[in-house]
Amino acid sequence: MAERGSMRELSNSVCIVGVDESDEIGNIPHKSQLALHLEAITNAVRDAGLKISDVDGIFTAGQHSPAMLGEALGITPRYVDGTSVGGCSFMILVEHAVAALHHHLCDVAVISHGESGRSGVGVTRGRDTSISGQYEIPYGFGAAPTYFSLITTRHMHEYGTTLEQWAQVAVSTRAWAGLNPKAMYRDPLTIAEVINARPICYPFTVLNICLVTDAGGAVVLTRADRAKDCAKKPVYVRGTGEGTEHVSVTQMQGLPLSAATRISGQRALAMAGVTHSEFDHIILYDAFTSGPPIMLESLGFAKPGEGVHFFAEGRSTPGGSLPINTNGGGLSYTHSGMYGVFPILEAVRQQRGECGARQVPNAHLSLVNGMGGMLSAAGTLVLSHEK
Repeated sequence: MAERGSMRELSNSVCIVGVDESDEIGNIPHKSQLALHLEAITNAVRDAGLKISDVDGIFTAGQHSPAMLGEALGITPRYVDGTSVGGCSFMILVEHAVAALHHHLCDVAVISHGESGRSGVGVTRGRDTSISGQYEIPYGFGAAPTYFSLITTRHMHEYGTTLEQWAQVAVSTRAWAGLNPKAMYRDPLTIAEVINARPICYPFTVLNICLVTDAGGAVVLTRADRAKDCAKKPVYVRGTGEGTEHVSVTQMQGLPLSAATRISGQRALAMAGVTHSEFDHIILYDAFTSGPPIMLESLGFAKPGEGVHFFAEGRSTPGGSLPINTNGGGLSYTHSGMYGVFPILEAVRQQRGECGARQVPNAHLSLVNGMGGMLSAAGTLVLSHEK
């Protein structure tokens, strides 16, 4: 109870005032990971109507430390955070930035991502000495598709979900990508095309799995009292939540739902003081087509086994009652490896009314949720242009 009370005090105290990608996203072999970071930060700070010299808090995850970004930007930050628990780290870093800003440990925070996931420019690879690196990967169990295939086939066993239902998630997401000029793939998909595409690891074909791209993205935050002086409509951080459960899929308490997602969602909704029925826009991490339905179930939007119905019944698609992954997602828009910053960008743009043909009418409350690793960690955000 004390935790909920203290977090409620932070609700609406901080706003997102700037978001943007790197100058290019997709296949960018001529730019390093650091360049993608710096472009995204520069663009997002400009979007906020601020200057790089205004930034005094740097938050990032991945190979480049916040200290390196500070040096490259030519600033000396007052506060840094390099929490890295997988792709959802950037969602979790929003919570950390809210706390730092609320307590005046910094005044303008940047959360930055840059990854040369497709081209590998500036990527440093070393020996994996983790538990999975020692005891799973050498024996063929370790690449993300093998991990998530275990989660997905268990879901199929428990609840009777089918290949056609997973394929519908890709079809729905591609329909949104067709409305996003920045999406890598925009041509319509059919269920048959997804099922008959090149097989990767059962039950996945290549069209059940996210893109591999190069991209950068950044988010700028400041306290609500300062946000009114920025260039764009501020988007309030109404709720945040984070959770962790395990590292290896073999150590999950129970397949296929995510305890980390459940924990993070409960915390975010409690902080925001909202219920599931109040959301009119959802962005979910879709490294695999089974991810969004499992997250909907873990978050409590659907009963176990029923998350696929949002996609099969058209509720999530353009014109549906609860639009999901309106940017085209990691399946069709971009996915550089750690995808978690990009759902935040889309939610902010929807709350500002900047999304053109894919704009959700009268969007007032967005939920952003993502996983880190194979459902190992999770971050959830509640964002709105209204207090």
